[in-house]
Parts: sequence; structure tokens; C-alpha cells
Amino acid sequence: MSQLLALSISVAVLGAVWAFLALGPLAPYVFVWGGFITAACFFAAGGDNNALVKTLAGIIYGAIVGWITLLVIDKVPVPSLGTIWPALVVGFFVFFLVIVASVEQLSFVPANIYGFAMVVAYTLSAGKLASVTDIGAANPLVLVILSAIAGVILGYLMGQLAGALKLKSK
Repeated sequence: MSQLLALSISVAVLGAVWAFLALGPLAPYVFVWGGFITAACFFAAGGDNNALVKTLAGIIYGAIVGWITLLVIDKVPVPSLGTIWPALVVGFFVFFLVIVASVEQLSFVPANIYGFAMVVAYTLSAGKLASVTDIGAANPLVLVILSAIAGVILGYLMGQLAGALKLKSK
């Protein structure tokens, strides 16, 4: 079996299991899309143990930076600047997504950006800005981090299953 076919089967089977879990029993605690984004990021980072660390660290770091950005936008309003204020806050904080790339665990910058985007996009599109200070699973930061943990495990398992399928077919 080719590597591509093995990976395709692995992603299909484990993707279906993930969708069932994330849309069913785990729905209050994870986002189905968050797991898939993280799994894809894991493969983009190399699909190995180093990628696992870089993906998880980067997405969590980016999510925290995004969460802090939202806190500043929400808790330090400057209505006289209109949309210029949130744009300045975002510009200031996204600088920190890239400047940390000299730290090995945060050197895969796309993961940092994905984490930021996941927490900010969900929070704003779902109207959850008031939830950023909640304790527990209602907090967008908690949901993104739990989704990232599950997603990196998903990506790792997809890679392992694909490897096993390829070996078994030889």
C-alpha cells in the first residue's frame, strides 16, 4: 500500500472517530474543527515527535496570546478610535507570535498563528467575548487548548496508523 493510500485511510477512519467524539460526547469541551486544524498542523510541522511538541506548544502559546489580546480589547476600550483600537492591539500582540521563533518549541510559527486565530475567531464569531474570563469549559481559551491537545493526539495516531497500514501491506 502506498504511503498516500495508508494516510488517506488513516485520516478517514480516525477523522470519523474524532468527528463522532467531538460532535457527540466531547462536544461541550472541544471543537471538531480545532482538532482537525491541530492534526493538520502536526503533519505540516513534520509529523514526528518534534512536530508534536512544536504543534502543541505553538497552538497553546498562540491561543494564550490571542486570549490576552481579547482581554485588552474588551477591558481597555477606546471608543474614540473605533476599529483602529482593536487593530492596533492585534498588531501589537501578533508581533509576539513570530519574535519567539528562536525558542525551539515555538519555532513553528504557523502553529503560533493558528492558536491565536482559533481563539480569536471562535470568540468573536460566536459572540463569546464576555466568556474570556469564565472558569472552565465556557472559556474560549480552555476550549481551544483542549481541542489542541485532542487534535495533536489525533494527528499522532493518524500518522501511527498510516505507518502500520503501510508496513502491514508489504
